[in-house]
Amino acid sequence: MLELRNEIKRIGESGIEMLHFDVMDGIFVNNITYGLPVLEMVRKATDLVLDVHLMITDPLKYVKRFAESGADIISFHTESRSDTLETIRAIHEAGAKAAVAIKPATPAEEVFRFLPEVDMVLVMTVEPGFGGQSFIPECTDKVRKVREEIKRLGLDIDVEVDGGINSSTAGEVIEAGANVLVSGSYLFKADDMKKAAASLKAGSVC
Repeated sequence: MLELRNEIKRIGESGIEMLHFDVMDGIFVNNITYGLPVLEMVRKATDLVLDVHLMITDPLKYVKRFAESGADIISFHTESRSDTLETIRAIHEAGAKAAVAIKPATPAEEVFRFLPEVDMVLVMTVEPGFGGQSFIPECTDKVRKVREEIKRLGLDIDVEVDGGINSSTAGEVIEAGANVLVSGSYLFKADDMKKAAASLKAGSVC
């Protein structure tokens, strides 16, 4: 826990505004990661916005507990078994912001009807489940379509991208309309996390 606390402190000191917390159940994606007890410890260790990404089969069953454990934003997949609108409502009722997420193979249009109900859309730019994957360039057009539809509807919604985000790909997705970037390997493997984070915000080569 001490090492985790130190890493969280380093994230905050690097000018990063949100901590993205991946939850995997080994069924919806072929991997297992952190759950509620770890989230509770993270919440006690930081005031950063906790952006919890549920890559699980039935998110509706768990959103209330994740909100109670400290999630500020809860993202879940339209490809899950849970009813999307019901899950969005449950997240809001639990006091968190709601986001819908889509995998690389899912068309952008899948989220259009939910845009008036959510606070954010998460476009996966790698296949969810494992870190360190390469960015899928074709997903950039999906980011652009989501942003264009948000503008057409006159809404104020964040567009988040997750997967293969580094100093080379950040500018591409920002230009397409993303305003929330999730980056793991690029930041944590950097010699200077603060400099690496700044390069993502600028969308420029570090």
